[in-house]
Amino acid sequence: MAIDVNEPVSSVRSTTTQSENGEFKKDIPSSMVERITLILDAFDGRAARLNLEEVAYRTRLPRSTVHRILDQLVKLDWVNHSSIGYGLGRRAFGLGGGHSQIREAAAPVLHELHLRTGLVVHLSVLDVRDSVYLDKVGGRLATGLPSRVGGRIPAHSTAGGKAMLACITPERVDALFGATLPRRTEKTIGEIGELHQELNRIRQRRGLAFERGEAARGVACVAAVIRGPEGYVGSIALCGDIRTAQLERVAPLVGDAAREVSRSLIPELDAPRRGRKALTVSVDNFSAAMMDSLLFASSDQWI
Repeated sequence: MAIDVNEPVSSVRSTTTQSENGEFKKDIPSSMVERITLILDAFDGRAARLNLEEVAYRTRLPRSTVHRILDQLVKLDWVNHSSIGYGLGRRAFGLGGGHSQIREAAAPVLHELHLRTGLVVHLSVLDVRDSVYLDKVGGRLATGLPSRVGGRIPAHSTAGGKAMLACITPERVDALFGATLPRRTEKTIGEIGELHQELNRIRQRRGLAFERGEAARGVACVAAVIRGPEGYVGSIALCGDIRTAQLERVAPLVGDAAREVSRSLIPELDAPRRGRKALTVSVDNFSAAMMDSLLFASSDQWI
C-alpha cells in the first residue's frame, strides 16, 4: 500500500479492512493507549494548534471519541486548550526539550538575582500537583536546602508552586487536589479550603507568593510566575533562612526577574523597552506604605 507523504504521520497508523462486498472500512484502534497515541501524534510540533475537526481528520477517529479523549488530556496537562485550538501541553514535553527554552532564558537572570540577594534561586514548572525544579542557583548556600534539579515537591507547599497554582481556575485546583492535602511540615497547608484562600491572596498581590517553613523547616521563600505566549510556564523563587531572609525587601526583585524572563519568551512584550537592564528595580524605592499595600499589612498573612 502506497503512503502519501503529505498525509499526517498519525493517519497512516489507522488500518483499513475490506468487507465481503468489496467496500473498505476503517478499523478504529480498540486500545485506549493507541487512540491517545494517535491524537498526540496529530500535533507535529510545539507550536501546532488544531481544532477538534482537524484532530479528528488527522487521526481518522470519530469526532466524539476525539473530543472525549482531548478533554481528559487537557485535564492531565498532556494537551492544552485555548481560543485558538488545541496544542501539546507541558507533560508532553517532559523536562527535556520542552523546557530547555525556559532554562536558557532564565539562566542569566537567576545568576544575577542570586548575586544581588545572596539567596538561593529556584526555577520550577508545574507538573500536575507537583512543582518540579528545572534549575537551582546559590553556591554553597544551595547545598543546605533539600532541593535538587529534577526533583519534585507538592506544589501547594512551595512559594513557586503556589504562584503557579494561582494562575489556574479554582475548579481545576479542586480537580488536582482532594479535600485533604499532604503536609511536609506542621505549617504546610493541609485543607483545600485553606489553599483556595491562599491562592486568592496571591492573586490580590498580583502573583507574588510566600511560604515560611511549609516545604522545609527553617526555610522561607518568595516567588513569582514566568509567563509565555499562552500563559504561565514556570516560576522563580528566592529562598533563604527563615530567621534572616527579608522577603519583603527582595519581593520586587523576584517579580522583576520573572518579568525579564517572560519578555525573553514573548519578544513582542520587549519591543518598546529595548535596552532595559535586568533587575533595575531598587527595593529602596518602595516605601513602607507601598509594601504594605502590595504584601498585606502583616507578615502573619504571608503564610
